[in-house]
Amino acid sequence: MSNEQNVGEEQVVEGGVGKANAPTPEPAYITYDDFAKLEIRLGTIVEASVVENADKLFRFKVDFGDYERQILSGIREFFSGPEELVGKQCPFVVNLQPRVIRGFESQGMILAASNGDLFGLLTPHQPLPPGSVVL
Repeated sequence: MSNEQNVGEEQVVEGGVGKANAPTPEPAYITYDDFAKLEIRLGTIVEASVVENADKLFRFKVDFGDYERQILSGIREFFSGPEELVGKQCPFVVNLQPRVIRGFESQGMILAASNGDLFGLLTPHQPLPPGSVVL
């Protein structure tokens, strides 16, 4: 007896719902040691501006407690203006190698989530001191 049940074009199979006969993509696994190399800290966005001649980019000044960083992010399409982000506390990867984007050095990466047209910033459920380590 099979543990499958057809539901339209999808089928319920043991462990979840998936497309009929569609292979489950294998994630690109990394080791724990690779993950442990990431330094993720909470930062507070203290300034935000539009990067001219770039449809998707915001430029942030982010407070991490003991230091500040400039970070660029391609999330502009999800906000009506940069002022919406000032004061937001979000997790950032702070040990990413800096790179120059549109003439500005970006010194990290904001963490956010998206699914198609849905977008959300990751934020703590309560304010924490800037620079707090994400565990």
